Amino acid sequence: MTSTSPRLLTLGTAVPPHGITQDQVLSILAQAKGHALPARMADILGNTGIDQRYIAMPPEYYFAPRSWAGRAAVYADAAAAMFEAATAQALDRAGVNAADIGQIVFVSTTGTMTPSLPSRMIAKMGFAPDTRCVPLFGYGCAGGVIGLGVAADLFRANPDKPILLVSLELCSIAYDHARMDKKDMVALALFADGCAAALIGAGPGPALSAFASHVWPDTLDMMGWEIGDTGFDLVLARDIPVFVNSHFAPVCDAFLARQGLEKTEMAEPACHPGGGRVVDALADYLGDDLAMTRSVLRANGNMSSPTVLFVLDALLAAGPIAKPTLLTALGPGFVGAMGVLKP
Repeated sequence: MTSTSPRLLTLGTAVPPHGITQDQVLSILAQAKGHALPARMADILGNTGIDQRYIAMPPEYYFAPRSWAGRAAVYADAAAAMFEAATAQALDRAGVNAADIGQIVFVSTTGTMTPSLPSRMIAKMGFAPDTRCVPLFGYGCAGGVIGLGVAADLFRANPDKPILLVSLELCSIAYDHARMDKKDMVALALFADGCAAALIGAGPGPALSAFASHVWPDTLDMMGWEIGDTGFDLVLARDIPVFVNSHFAPVCDAFLARQGLEKTEMAEPACHPGGGRVVDALADYLGDDLAMTRSVLRANGNMSSPTVLFVLDALLAAGPIAKPTLLTALGPGFVGAMGVLKP
């Protein structure tokens, strides 16, 4: 392994201050609807595999009238706080100063700013004035894996300084809850807020070996957002767990074959969980119970792009990886993102 091969040096994570249990969410939904939820809907929302989550604002905020400007203000404040906390943790764990970073890759689909958030954090956190900022927008849940691959490619091209990847989502402020239709209730039951920072460079840590993505034609209706009057409207039209085995599995098999790998010879994967049924489908395909993926989903919900990095952080906290480790995520497009880390 040459000195210019990208390695994952450290990870840092952060969540916002407001914790909420799934039982509280079901109660809030019933209050908002003005009556008890239908039994089938209560079962669906209660079987997400989530016990608790963290959100940027108190629960009552989400049912008050909101504007795009108001959402942007919340995003600016909450995102800056999480960016700083996760990044500081990653830098501290590696013993690296902010001024040592050459480029910042920033992944976020639930909010946007001009100038970008990393540009605004340069002076505040002590990054060098010539630090290059690379914002990535629109990848949704697949953004964590795709962003890690982009950061690895940027380091290969310019290995003089470490690269910082920050994946940050404020899903809770993205959706408009005025309608309270079925898709809106699913969004309320699944999505959460969080931030993960990854430091990529030369040194100890697993090698970022290979990354790939695959977009299936005629699948725009599977997952995504449409722009509403005061927020995003969730697009969620197809059965993603079924799609995992019918479409994603052969693509992932081909990706692993190109790396000369078999699923049976790999460590526990780090998967973006999506929801409980998606994890079950991935577990069936991968032949692994995905214990750490399930644990992160239970404790944090679906944070979109940073969730897979939370899973990876938890896996690495248990000890250095001794076998190749697969990363997977599915997102709007409809896109499948895959990566392999090696010892």
